[in-house]
Amino acid sequence: MDNKRVLGHSELAVVPIIFGGNVLGWTLDENQSFQILDQFIDLGFNAIDTANNYSHWVPGHIGGESETIIGKWLQKTNKRDQIILATKVGGRFDYQSKPNVRASYLLEQVEHSLKRLQTDYIDLYQTHYDDEETPIDETLKAYEQLIQQGKVRYIGASNIGKERLQESLTIANAQQLPKYSSLQPEYNLFDRAHYETQYLAIAQENQLGVIPYYALASGFLTGKYKSEADFKQYTRGSGIEKRYWNDRGRRIIIALEEVAAGYHTSASAIALAWLLAQPTITAPIASATKESHLAAFVAALQVRLGEDALGKLNEASQYDYN
Repeated sequence: MDNKRVLGHSELAVVPIIFGGNVLGWTLDENQSFQILDQFIDLGFNAIDTANNYSHWVPGHIGGESETIIGKWLQKTNKRDQIILATKVGGRFDYQSKPNVRASYLLEQVEHSLKRLQTDYIDLYQTHYDDEETPIDETLKAYEQLIQQGKVRYIGASNIGKERLQESLTIANAQQLPKYSSLQPEYNLFDRAHYETQYLAIAQENQLGVIPYYALASGFLTGKYKSEADFKQYTRGSGIEKRYWNDRGRRIIIALEEVAAGYHTSASAIALAWLLAQPTITAPIASATKESHLAAFVAALQVRLGEDALGKLNEASQYDYN
């Protein structure tokens, strides 16, 4: 698979970990965002993912904050031509609205994103959420227009039903419309079942570049949660405990710690390395709020998990899917 083509910037070598821009303007203010992006790029990485509605969930925010910070950083550093820039469209800006991938909406929203990002093109423009009411060819024809105008290079999909994804790929081929080059699903060592049973075969058959979000399961796979007491130390700990802290979650954490010790690295690095070892994965998306978090990104690229390590992790994370 040509990862450079998938991420939409053929002249740049793709570093296979993407910075998740949801933290920019949320848990990091503008200055802190600039610092972490500088550090990320200085380490040799070059891909950033965001969305037009980040971070609408923060009190007082309206969405677009992450793109705005990235745009200011790009202008300050003059590094646009060194960056693979991905953003998304179609998601909600509040909890009352619905996803929207109508042509008129996409054509309107891309202008807002370009302005906030302070660029004249987006490398990878992704359907954030599919509304399932808009005709597929209407959405793809809008993307075709944006590609013809040079505003978008490649398109991808994120939260989309498998039937709509398959139909989108079929229609694109039949009508010679732009085809989704990438898929951004939720996928990590804990959250395996949905992607592996619903989407993996489609990704393989259509050579989609898979760039999973929540690569570290909202921090659960970083190694900082090892007991009930650990969850109480973090603002989001209760929600993470409720979702992940069960018998299977505990098995995964134990396996991660054992494998990490064997490779003299962190649980985060092993969790990312496991993703990178999966055959359909192009580049996991992971967020960082401290320079120390970025060390796991570097370490993950240096680890080559052996069969024993992969077997231990796969066995610990086995799932039942109905």
